[in-house]
Amino acid sequence: MRISERVDNAVRAMASLASSDGSSVKAEVIATTHDISLKYLLDILRDLKRAELIRSKRGPDGGFTLSRPASDITLADVFRAIDGPLADVHDKSLRDLSYAAPAEALPQVWMAIRGSLRRVLETVSVADLVSGELPSYVVELAAEYERDTRSRHG
Repeated sequence: MRISERVDNAVRAMASLASSDGSSVKAEVIATTHDISLKYLLDILRDLKRAELIRSKRGPDGGFTLSRPASDITLADVFRAIDGPLADVHDKSLRDLSYAAPAEALPQVWMAIRGSLRRVLETVSVADLVSGELPSYVVELAAEYERDTRSRHG
C-alpha cells in the first residue's frame, strides 16, 4: 500500500485545523507551516470541502475550519476524501472477487489488508493525532514495525 503525498498533506492540513481551537486558518498559513505549495494545498482543501470535512469562509477573517469536531473525523475519512477506497483491487468489490487455483485464497489476503487498514485508519481520529494519544494497538503496531525494520536493516 502506498500513502500518497496528497493524503499525507491532507492529514497534516487537517491536524493544523484541529489545533486551531475552532478559529479559521488561512490556506497560506497551512502551506507555509507544512512547506506545501499553496496551489497544491488549495486543490487538497477543495477535496476536503467537497467531502464535507472542512468549511471555508471568505473575507479578511476567512479561512478554513473543520466541519465537525476533530474527534469525529477519522484518518480514513481524510484518506477516502483524497484517494478514494482504502484498498482497492482494480475497482472490483472484494465480495465479488474470485480467482482460479492456485490463487483462489488471494481475495482473503486482500480482505485482510483492507481490514487491517480499517482497523487503524477508522479508529484514529484527527483529535487523536493532534493530542498524540493514539490507541494502544496503533502504538504497538508502530513499535513492532520499528523493531522489524531495525532487525532487517541493522
